Amino acid sequence: MRSEERRARLAHARLYLVCDGRRPDLEDFLARVLEAGVDVVQLRDKEADDAELLRAGHTFRDAAARHHALFVVNDRPDLVSSLGADGVHLGQEDLSVEEARRVLGEEPLIGLSNHTPEQLNQAGPAADYVCVGPVWETPTKPGRLAAGLDLVRHAAANERRPWFAIGGIDLGNVDEVVEAGASRIVVVRAITEAPDPAAAAGSLLEALPSATV
Repeated sequence: MRSEERRARLAHARLYLVCDGRRPDLEDFLARVLEAGVDVVQLRDKEADDAELLRAGHTFRDAAARHHALFVVNDRPDLVSSLGADGVHLGQEDLSVEEARRVLGEEPLIGLSNHTPEQLNQAGPAADYVCVGPVWETPTKPGRLAAGLDLVRHAAANERRPWFAIGGIDLGNVDEVVEAGASRIVVVRAITEAPDPAAAAGSLLEALPSATV
């Protein structure tokens, strides 16, 4: 996929799913949630070795390609090319965005997590998109204090690139995030632990307005 197409898809993305590759029904799961409208899938598994990431990553890549979605790998710019990923997502403690850009070149996407207004204000232009949160505390980020809805409001007022609210968002509170100014969200358990993941994805999308930067 060319850089222009990746960035065009990112501009219209609203629902971003993070999950690992350990589900026994991974191929079917990804097909169902992508068919339901998930725009971006991120492979995140801090415990997996490179061989496991490659095996799972190929399933992610193929599913995303079939459904015209974006595939991002967490924290590993060195695996983007071999995985056929559209980009990498970085945390504040990972390789810097500038260093990742030197590794990747200009084509792939780079995303960056931000937990405070100061971090968001300092996020350099090399990042294609940013995430803000966690809005609420979440077991997927143990020990990370909630940033709250004020950070979402700050992003809505100040961020000019695509940005996503993340952290503890589900069908019970997504309206609060939207009211704070978000039109894009990242979720994990709201889809991965739902009795019907595809239905959950569809309901989350119904709660979101059209994406705006």
